[in-house]
Amino acid sequence: MANFAKLDDNNIVIQMIVVANEELIDPDTGLEDESLGIAFCRKLLGGRWKQSSYNGRIRGRHANIGYTYNEELDAFIEPKPFESWILDNTTTRWNSPLGNRPELTESQRQSQSAYIWDEEAYQADNTTGWVLVTPEVSE
Repeated sequence: MANFAKLDDNNIVIQMIVVANEELIDPDTGLEDESLGIAFCRKLLGGRWKQSSYNGRIRGRHANIGYTYNEELDAFIEPKPFESWILDNTTTRWNSPLGNRPELTESQRQSQSAYIWDEEAYQADNTTGWVLVTPEVSE
């Protein structure tokens, strides 16, 4: 089965469908051809389509509704999680302006703590952003 994403005028994914592999097979070569799948989708539902792969082998990751298709990178991009985050054109992933979240200590792991991004903290002081949160323990 092949996955296809319908795009709006801004390249935002607005619909996902699954197409039988047989619809993508070129009768002359016996090989899968994305353009045949796109033609099938257009005939069925109209619009503009791009193939996506469930395992992320093509176009960076599996598309989902709300993702954007970036033509320049030929990749589906997740919605930007925070205003300050930056798209890495090589990995097609969003990164915090401060890099990866800090590593947890063993005691933090045991207490089920986690670092979360706090956009307000970053906007107030661009040297902060990752905030350690620890679940409250009820007794």
